Amino acid sequence: MALTPSTMLALGTPAPDFRLPQPGGGTVALGDFAAAPALVVGFLCNHCPYVRHLRTALAQFGRDYQGRGVAIVGINANDAATHPEDGPDRMAAEAKSAGYTFPYLHDETQAVARAYRAACTPDFFLFDAARRLVYRGQFDDSRPGNGKPVTGRDLRAAIDALLAGRPVPAVQQPSIGCNIKWKPGNAPEYF
Repeated sequence: MALTPSTMLALGTPAPDFRLPQPGGGTVALGDFAAAPALVVGFLCNHCPYVRHLRTALAQFGRDYQGRGVAIVGINANDAATHPEDGPDRMAAEAKSAGYTFPYLHDETQAVARAYRAACTPDFFLFDAARRLVYRGQFDDSRPGNGKPVTGRDLRAAIDALLAGRPVPAVQQPSIGCNIKWKPGNAPEYF
């Protein structure tokens, strides 16, 4: 495991388009969320201890904010050849086990992860109604073993401000987690 921080994509960046399969059936696209006042895109995987550390709180976060009209999607871009536990055949079971109520999609080509400049799992991106980036970085400052509670404080504060029409907090901390498991020769230049 390589401990890796977010790249901190430039605020104001338009949400890169995607159309990805959801293991267990169906395809989900960026355009499917056009009516939502906000969109959260989280790069996740099944095995990373940093994702596993927050998965229960992330599932609750999903239920809380989907109930307020926020669109949420999880994307797994890890190479399933080198990390079969992250393969699409195990993603539906992981989403059910974790209690995710949001789509959990498979980025087989890793093109979507590259477009978002995702670097680690977990890695979160919040877009406003115009699908411009207003927050990127950590869920909160809890990490495996640091004793801090998993609350989602940072991401929740950003969404709450956005939904209330207030400025999103300017101080944004990068997420830290396992690096995305890139296919051979596929690691992007920013990584």
